[in-house]
Amino acid sequence: MREQEERGGGRRGDREDRGELPPQSPEEQARAICLRLLTGMPRTRRQLADALAKRGIPDEVSEQVLSRYEEVGLIDDAAFAGAWVESRHRGRGLARRALAQELRTKGVHATLVQEALEQLDSDQEEQTARDLVERKLRATRGLERDKRLRRLAGMLARKGYPEGMALRVVRRALEAEGEDADGVEYPRE
Repeated sequence: MREQEERGGGRRGDREDRGELPPQSPEEQARAICLRLLTGMPRTRRQLADALAKRGIPDEVSEQVLSRYEEVGLIDDAAFAGAWVESRHRGRGLARRALAQELRTKGVHATLVQEALEQLDSDQEEQTARDLVERKLRATRGLERDKRLRRLAGMLARKGYPEGMALRVVRRALEAEGEDADGVEYPRE
């Protein structure tokens, strides 16, 4: 064996000459995958578990690595959910319903979703809806009142705002602008 390595014919020498690393254990692979994914942005435990499963990491290895990362604080679904709500509400103007849906698709447990959404109160959510309508209001000038109403309320609905709140906010914005909003039925909340 030694003669073979000295002549460059040894297996280990060949790998080193080509710049290859020795094969990694499933645990090492799982840790490397998780660290690489967490480097880019925070992830939920389920997102990481799905990534490991996709790459063929055995479930028991995945569970062991993910549990350890949770223990040391590299995975924290509660913190992820709180940051997600804050960021997406401020940045995109999403309402509680849309935020809850996004968090559920990312695998955040329902109790953690609820806790994260508690940081948004109804007044804050309605103020965000008013701000969104104000920005979009300018772009709808010149359109018929009904068309403006549908577009503005539809925009809020797509962002997860309840129908009653959306219509109330749009009606008030149109009235403040001098648009006649009479004759339109609005559901009461």
